Amino acid sequence: MALAATGPLLEVDHLEKHYGGVRAVDGISFTVERGSITGLIGPNGAGKSTALAMIGGFVQPSGGRIRFDGVDITGMAMHARARIGLVRTFQMARVFGNLTTLENLLVAAPRQRGERAAGVVGGRRAWRSQEKELVSEAQAMLETFSMAQKANDLAGTLSGGQKRAVEIMRALMMQPKLLLLDEPMAGLSPSLSRHLEDVLLKLADGGLSLLLVEHELETVDKLCGKVVVMAQGKVLSEGRMSELRLSREVQDAYVIG
Repeated sequence: MALAATGPLLEVDHLEKHYGGVRAVDGISFTVERGSITGLIGPNGAGKSTALAMIGGFVQPSGGRIRFDGVDITGMAMHARARIGLVRTFQMARVFGNLTTLENLLVAAPRQRGERAAGVVGGRRAWRSQEKELVSEAQAMLETFSMAQKANDLAGTLSGGQKRAVEIMRALMMQPKLLLLDEPMAGLSPSLSRHLEDVLLKLADGGLSLLLVEHELETVDKLCGKVVVMAQGKVLSEGRMSELRLSREVQDAYVIG
């Protein structure tokens, strides 16, 4: 019988990113536990998005190490990280505008049999059953995000908030262990933000881990068991949001009262 995975899912160890003489990220260290939601906050220019980009593999670090599920992934390409369960979204929602909302979700599903030689040789029976399963999974996800009525709309016609929801759903279709979210509430209406918060809490209850950069501190307070505060490229403090609000050091760097 396989042993259950133990220890943090993500370990960031003295991670650095230099641009010439500028240290955008300056030796940060923190962990993300399994089945948790961790927030990464701080003032503009603190290095949060750069840190997230390095963890996701979009930017290579200047120094330090990243371990995911016990494996050193510091030099691993972004697509390879996605294959082992580390998936990220971006600040600006990216969709395939000429595909329908449903198709946008289906293209993200990994290991589709119809795309492999064995599936082609085996004919339609080799991949048709999987295709039906994936459509069912995507439709269920659209229901969860209250977007079932948009399934056959071209993604390019969706609102900004709906496009962001599509990007998150597409990331979930990749079956991640850890989902990196860069300002997921940006541009969303209050009602859509509250709905997305509820969905993310349910996903975490189901075992998914999340690391999110977010400026909406009410959202951070509601979602995150642990919050990491960055300022000037460094980790300033970490703890629960209720504790951080009382920290004079954090208040001086980032007004959160």
